[in-house]
Amino acid sequence: MDEKHRGRVTRDGIRIHETADFAGMHKAGRLAAEILDSLSAHVYPGQTTAAIDQMIEDQVTAAGAKSATIGYKGYQHASCISVNHVVCHGIPGEKVLKDGDILNIDVTVIVDGWYGDTSRMFVAGKLSRKTERLIEVTHDSLMIGIEAVKPGNTFGDIGHAIQSFVERQRMSVVRDFCGHGLGRVFHAPPNVLHYGRAGSGPVLEEGMFFTIEPMVNLGRPETKILADDWTAVTRDKSLSAQFEHSVGVTATGCEIFTLSPAGRFHPTYG
Repeated sequence: MDEKHRGRVTRDGIRIHETADFAGMHKAGRLAAEILDSLSAHVYPGQTTAAIDQMIEDQVTAAGAKSATIGYKGYQHASCISVNHVVCHGIPGEKVLKDGDILNIDVTVIVDGWYGDTSRMFVAGKLSRKTERLIEVTHDSLMIGIEAVKPGNTFGDIGHAIQSFVERQRMSVVRDFCGHGLGRVFHAPPNVLHYGRAGSGPVLEEGMFFTIEPMVNLGRPETKILADDWTAVTRDKSLSAQFEHSVGVTATGCEIFTLSPAGRFHPTYG
């Protein structure tokens, strides 16, 4: 059944999926997570982001899946790899990683028509205490946002939970990018803001699928887009981190589709 015929759509344009659809999202999310799991041993000083992206493309192909990003609005890579002060949408290339670099790797695959979208942080070499804290806060902000996902809460509750936590740590939440609905499409309503007012926005309902993907900066929240029309960086050149899960709202809370099978979602765990 096509996405346009599946389930119903709320007045805010958000698709309500059927219970059977959760299995497809789990399968796609697991592949994306497994690919990221496999990269831990390949992120090190001297490695290039192009080489990492090629590993990702090869694994997508070997799994019989498709990359959602290759060909998307002209993009030609199987991942976005965002290093240090790059907030998101970093383009893989011949950049050589240095000791202490941090990087977000974002992968989206299509499995049997379903989209699995996730990103996490990696570290090349030794992690500084300042950078470790940024990664920790960003990871925890995502999990705090996910805790707010249950029927009857609002999308504003998710953003408020993330923003309140991050700003208590004297860091900032990026406003220029947000999470999004997904399912049998890459991007769909709603926009999932990582800041906001509790009780605002659409009400969460069982069957909604979307990403939560907070970007957190050590400095100010403002970003700018580079001349390649993709790469977003912090305006003040402060370090930035991001974690992303795809989730589905259940009757009592939510399911995370992109859990790491190897327990490697956080770079200093496992």
